[in-house]
Amino acid sequence: MIDPYLWLEDLDSPDASRWVSERNAETLASLADAEFARLRDAVREVLDSKERISFPAWRGDGFYYDFWRDADHPRGLWRRTTPEEFPRDEPDWDVLLDLDALNAAEGTNWTWGGATVLRPGYDRCLISLARGGSDAVVVREFDLVARAFVKDGFALPEAKSDVGWIDADHIFVATDFGDGSLTSSGYARIVKRWRRGTPLSEAETVFEGQHDDVLISASHDPVPGYERDFVVQRVEFFRTRYHLRRPDGELVRIEIPEDADFDVHREWMLIRLRTPWREFPAGALIVTDFDDFLAGGRDLTVLFQPDDRTSLSSYAWTRHHLLLATLADVKTRIEILTPGSPSWTREPLDAAGEFDNTWIVDTEPESSDAYLIASEGFLQPASLRLGASTVLKREPAFFDTEGLAVRQHFAVSADGTRVPYFVVGGDGCGPALLTGYGGFEISRTPDYGGVRGRGWLARGGAYVLANIRGGGEYGPAWHQAALRENRTKAYEDFAAVARDLVDRGITTPAQLGITGGSNGGLLMGVMLTRYPELFGAVVAAVPLLDMRRYTKLLAGKSWIAEYGDPDVAGDWEFLRGYSPYQNVRPDRPYPPVLFLTSTRDDRVHPGHARKMLALLRENGHEAWLYENVEGGHGAAADNEQAATREALCLEFLWRKLHQGG
Repeated sequence: MIDPYLWLEDLDSPDASRWVSERNAETLASLADAEFARLRDAVREVLDSKERISFPAWRGDGFYYDFWRDADHPRGLWRRTTPEEFPRDEPDWDVLLDLDALNAAEGTNWTWGGATVLRPGYDRCLISLARGGSDAVVVREFDLVARAFVKDGFALPEAKSDVGWIDADHIFVATDFGDGSLTSSGYARIVKRWRRGTPLSEAETVFEGQHDDVLISASHDPVPGYERDFVVQRVEFFRTRYHLRRPDGELVRIEIPEDADFDVHREWMLIRLRTPWREFPAGALIVTDFDDFLAGGRDLTVLFQPDDRTSLSSYAWTRHHLLLATLADVKTRIEILTPGSPSWTREPLDAAGEFDNTWIVDTEPESSDAYLIASEGFLQPASLRLGASTVLKREPAFFDTEGLAVRQHFAVSADGTRVPYFVVGGDGCGPALLTGYGGFEISRTPDYGGVRGRGWLARGGAYVLANIRGGGEYGPAWHQAALRENRTKAYEDFAAVARDLVDRGITTPAQLGITGGSNGGLLMGVMLTRYPELFGAVVAAVPLLDMRRYTKLLAGKSWIAEYGDPDVAGDWEFLRGYSPYQNVRPDRPYPPVLFLTSTRDDRVHPGHARKMLALLRENGHEAWLYENVEGGHGAAADNEQAATREALCLEFLWRKLHQGG
């Protein structure tokens, strides 16, 4: 069947651009009144607040680094300060790079893409700058002493690049080297070792992957006495081959399962399993001596073993210890583990509130046992701690929580699986905003949303977070239960939560709004077309919607392991059963829907949202679109754009649900 809206995938087409401008004007004309302006300003006040706390990064030189945006610096400042200054209410920040000044000088709309600092030395870094917020970046070498870009230093044109220091005069670079150098997913297929002062064309090839790999990269471990180079071949999204690169260039395969994660710290090697291996279950974390393992030894120790309620969330090394963050029914716990003989010891950190989330912000594994952790909850603003007890920063409250409470419930999905979800507010029956993600083994945990608080909770709405299958809340099995042909399990879970909310008297279908982004945007599209009777309004942000063509658009091919391959007949059979674009029906009533996307999104093509809107309207359904020119996959490049995007989402849902209720 010929797709009548294929022309909307053409980002350079004047006709498509004109069509988008018209749709944007319609949406703004419909929503952008005085009430919308008040909401947008309230959202902007939260985003621009100088009282927000930053979650800094350590780079090895003792400074606290962060990237900061506010009303005076809409594109942002990359800055650093000392450990003595950071806890102060108004630290003395040393500004390293002012993006607003850079954009004014260069006439470009750069957004921050991150920085990699040279270790040791700490006097140079590689800065990534994204044009309009895209995943593709320009890389430039920057002098941290002179506060200036290095003339004739390392530099790369715009591409989806991966770079890392080896020493002051050499870097690993994986980028677009010309014809044939990219994978079918649009990432680097080749990684090279590049020497200062030589053209990129003369860089030494370290490894070449296959065209159908996802990406190739390399890294250097600079820890004195443990200097090592590693090469990573990401075969599929969840399958990776790790290699140690010896000084003579020989690659030694690290013989662990391809779907396992791998980490080395000094003499230790961690293996995090996604499927059972040897005598160890999926979800386990194992430690061993790295050199002994390479030599054939298999003295393996389990540091974490999951159960039906508990999963490993994350981990991080300090100099002598290992921090483990786990989830038990989506509630966090952090432990400090210490190597020992005959066994490792462990000590729990003090828990935060019952429904608060605690996470590891940063550590200094090369030099110290210091660590930064943060905690926040749906109604609890974030706090940042140095170690277990020293509070460095507390975020202010951005909305009144009087009378609000947090509860956790469990819905029963179609196959009998218990699905947890959180409810904030919602003491009576009224408007509710339900969100979820359900993909890529990503866990959704409690968070403090000042924007959500002002724009939804303070207006009397309830907020609901669903922890559906496809995520990582209960470990790899929770994710794998909704892979490929089992994808509909995630959608059944979300529908079960929606029904449970109604059964508990928290809301009604006409007053239940839903929102999600990216893979969560696909979730929204499926809810719209498969379960329309359960919802009163839908917002889908940067969504996948056309699962027939998703592998042909931008980074789509890298997600085949998650969704399946529509060019394989057997895969298309299950994909077309739920693909939103292929399941729009003229004779079935749908709730109103708003699509939010970005022209500069080079991960999920804006054509998904454009085409879906056009098809829905052709079939007589109410659908709206707002496509920001900038913003990349986040759909906003600064706080002004973010405030407009958030206000559109919240105001659209609020109005539609009140019309329906």
